[in-house]
Amino acid sequence: MKTQQLKLLPIAGLCMVALAACHAAKEGVYAGYAEGEYVRVASPYAGSLTALNVNRGDRIQAGAALFALEQENERLAREEAAARVKQAESQAENLRKGKRPEEVAAVRAQLAQAEAALKLSTSEMKRTEDLVASKFLSPSKLDEARSAQDRDRSRVAELNAQLKVTQLAGRSDEISAALSEVKAAREQLAQADWRLQQKSQKAPRAALVADTLYTAGEWVQAGMPVVSLLPAENIKLKFFVPEKQLGALKIGQDVNVTCDGCEALTAKVTYIAPQAEYTSPLIYSKENRATLVFMVEARTKSADAIKLHPGQPVEVKL
Repeated sequence: MKTQQLKLLPIAGLCMVALAACHAAKEGVYAGYAEGEYVRVASPYAGSLTALNVNRGDRIQAGAALFALEQENERLAREEAAARVKQAESQAENLRKGKRPEEVAAVRAQLAQAEAALKLSTSEMKRTEDLVASKFLSPSKLDEARSAQDRDRSRVAELNAQLKVTQLAGRSDEISAALSEVKAAREQLAQADWRLQQKSQKAPRAALVADTLYTAGEWVQAGMPVVSLLPAENIKLKFFVPEKQLGALKIGQDVNVTCDGCEALTAKVTYIAPQAEYTSPLIYSKENRATLVFMVEARTKSADAIKLHPGQPVEVKL
């Protein structure tokens, strides 16, 4: 007898739920619950957790520091990349300029010496011509004087050309290659900066800290969440509407929401399931069509969503 009574209890309970559901459907009130879409913040790189800046239950603003992993390797890589940028920029700047002032001054001094030598050899050439014409010297001396003058004149021309070269910048191909090196070095620096920044994470939005999954000192694998956040705008409502009332719903429609211990709220329908959430195992008929239930989602304003908690039962009235 006791066994039979125990078997009857679940059946009686199901009947009461069914009657309550029918009663709610007649009044246009549908059962549902709040659900949260969590933001799990992780670093794409592994490392030891050196700082956990939030606690479970904290409400934080966007940009608040969440956690930091050890970043010595990334910091050193960033410094190396910065040094390479400076080196590449210096090389490119050096090619844009001519020789150093000291080198230009040295060429000018050599040119002055060559011009003086040319002047002397020219004078010697004239004296030798006069002496050869007077037959005081042999014609071979005139050839020597003429050769000396030509030598000094060539030296002056050479140093004039060198002076022009010292005042020119590097060749265009060399400058282009140097600028490419600068660009590549800067890209490497940007990558090093990004990797360094990824070792410490900040809150993308204002949110509730739903959970912290590691403690300081633990090793965190790459991509593993350290903090779970729940922004107010990520809290939504799910309720279930019978097939007969589905036609009265549309996206953007306002619904009234009530829950235990909270004031009445207003939400907007954001999603209506295209298929039944669950249905009777029997073949469709007019008698069991009412058992078709469709899931509907709605969202409240962020200020109202803060009052709701994931898993909290709610009642929705169209």
